[in-house]
Amino acid sequence: MGVGVCTPRGVVGLPKTRAALEYARILHRGQVRKVDGAPFLVHPREVAGILHGGGAPDHLIAAGALHDVIEKTPATAFDLRKRFGSGIASLVLAVSEDERIAGYAERKAALRDQVAAAGEEALMLFAADKISKARELRLKPLRGAGITKSDRRRRLAHYRRSLTLLREQLPGSPLVEQFADELSELSQGPSADSRAAAAVVRGCEPRGRTGRSSVALASGDGARHRTT
Repeated sequence: MGVGVCTPRGVVGLPKTRAALEYARILHRGQVRKVDGAPFLVHPREVAGILHGGGAPDHLIAAGALHDVIEKTPATAFDLRKRFGSGIASLVLAVSEDERIAGYAERKAALRDQVAAAGEEALMLFAADKISKARELRLKPLRGAGITKSDRRRRLAHYRRSLTLLREQLPGSPLVEQFADELSELSQGPSADSRAAAAVVRGCEPRGRTGRSSVALASGDGARHRTT
């Protein structure tokens, strides 16, 4: 199945980001998103692109590319520290859930507290992740994807609480206001397929530091991943 994969450009001069994108490509190979069947790699690459467009430094963009590898791949914090250093590993850990907490609401509440305690860069990474996830929630799910109205409601509740946290901790941040704009569009319901594709790639490949974007396409398929 041919599907789009966002690839942030402009990584010349960003060696950590380049290495992180390649490592993420290897680790997430074969994984697909439950909602639309796109390669899961679309999401971390979009997060990296959002951070790049917002003027984030190399190490933070790299953390954006890697932010899901502890939760969703065999990679460990030790692996990240060895390859990328303790700073990037700490950022990824800050936005990684504690899977030992069984309840969705409790696990997400613990995650928000964890991010709030981790500092400004972790909050920026969390905001970029939520921008991408809010766009994803606007996609029209594939038939049989198993995404219910209850799933959508609980994710929205988490995103709204996340926005409250981010506005308290990062007042005036363009990333936070971008997240707020994405949440406001969710009231319109799931997107049609053609609009959904645009929503996924928007902001994914920045042309410099303005947040404008372009699109690159690749192919991929594999195991479905849950939405969060």
